[in-house]
Amino acid sequence: MSRHVVVIGGGPAGTAAAEAALRHGATVTLIDSNEALGGQYNRRIPAAYGVRRPLAIGHGYDASDRRARWLMAHSRCEYLPWAAVYQIERHIEGGCPAVRLLVGVEGDQRLHRIVQGDALVLATGAYDRVCPFPGWDLPGVYTAGAAQTLAKTQRVLVGQSVLLSGTGPFLLPVAHSLAEGGADVRAVLEANPGRRIVRHWVARPWELRHSFGKAAELVEYISSGVRHRIPLHTSRAVVAVAGEGRVEEATVARLDENWTPIPGSHSTVSVDAVAVSHGFTPQHELALAAGAQLTADGFARVDSSQRTTAESVWAAGEITGIGGAQVAVIEGAVAGLAAAGVDPDSDRALRARHRTAEQFVARLAAAHPIGPGVLTWSHPDTVICRCEGTTCGELTAAWDRAAGDGYRPAKLATRAGLGPCQGRICAANIEALRARACPDTVSAPGLAAATPAWRPLAAPVRLRELADLDSEGQS
Repeated sequence: MSRHVVVIGGGPAGTAAAEAALRHGATVTLIDSNEALGGQYNRRIPAAYGVRRPLAIGHGYDASDRRARWLMAHSRCEYLPWAAVYQIERHIEGGCPAVRLLVGVEGDQRLHRIVQGDALVLATGAYDRVCPFPGWDLPGVYTAGAAQTLAKTQRVLVGQSVLLSGTGPFLLPVAHSLAEGGADVRAVLEANPGRRIVRHWVARPWELRHSFGKAAELVEYISSGVRHRIPLHTSRAVVAVAGEGRVEEATVARLDENWTPIPGSHSTVSVDAVAVSHGFTPQHELALAAGAQLTADGFARVDSSQRTTAESVWAAGEITGIGGAQVAVIEGAVAGLAAAGVDPDSDRALRARHRTAEQFVARLAAAHPIGPGVLTWSHPDTVICRCEGTTCGELTAAWDRAAGDGYRPAKLATRAGLGPCQGRICAANIEALRARACPDTVSAPGLAAATPAWRPLAAPVRLRELADLDSEGQS
């Protein structure tokens, strides 16, 4: 009997999971919040732009396009674009959770749907992590992901003179996209020391035998940096920006191994934009709602078949660990096979690639961690929660009044994390600052994880839409 697999997420992991499940006889419902398949990694130039070669903007677009066309044409695949999953409903008797969603463009009349299959695959991805520093809320400071998306798909540069700062290899393709678009990329600043990065990447090279594609991309981006004369500096970061109403200059400092700025090493650089990425934060709201456990770093905990700790729920891609699109495709294929009722170990080649993918994720995390010294970058007047304008000083005062008693009292006292993003941007930073300010009250401090909170609604829903649910007899 054919299994019904529900996949949430239309990026590399989600589409790979859907393809694998379909090829092994399953029926698939593919839910995507975007207009077209591809996710953040393979986001496309809008068709209305009339670009002759819209897929010639990055790696993997041709393969992503072929997979998307195959999925949309498949008779057993129901594709739901513009679909916002606002609730995962677990059942007391067990079984696969039900997915509640609204289909349509937000602001228009959206259609309510409830989808429940035999298996659920979560491929919700991740978004840029930015650790606060003075001036990071000024216009002209962008996440590296936003800067790349604007350059690749809109042909818009975030600035004419740009500094890139943060950690991880993702900074290199962003620099490439900006430079190719005509921006003067002043430098790429990697916060971690070069010797640490080299040590973790060159050890046991045979473990990376299935990652030669990544090596080829790295060579391309380094060559682009040489061609465009973009300096690459390690153990350095933008630790503050300043300007009248927008970014006019950035303060760059040399860092020790813990990311603490070295006294006397500060210098200023005149720029009109700064693109920052201190790693990525997994979008784990739906995983929590489904009842899945998280690791200490905030990722969905999975076994060798990508199964989570929740019944009939699998997860793949950046939600389980940051590894990039190639790794996400492999994990998605494994999850799709398992969700369709097929043992992933039956495909020996896929199992080998999966082991290599797991090793790649571990190396990336080890080579590019967030150093604890990043917490010293914030001053008392540095904004931590941008939605509510809550500063570091206000949070510290709230923790002092509550004797460091937890994240929730400070959140209620300062409104930090209660704005439109519901803590998605600031929660990890708030938790890291709390761990530093009140170490005796935090059982497992960390810079990568936030105190997770399950929310009844995982996406914005208008009160009118909830009222429509009630009038339709749904609850």
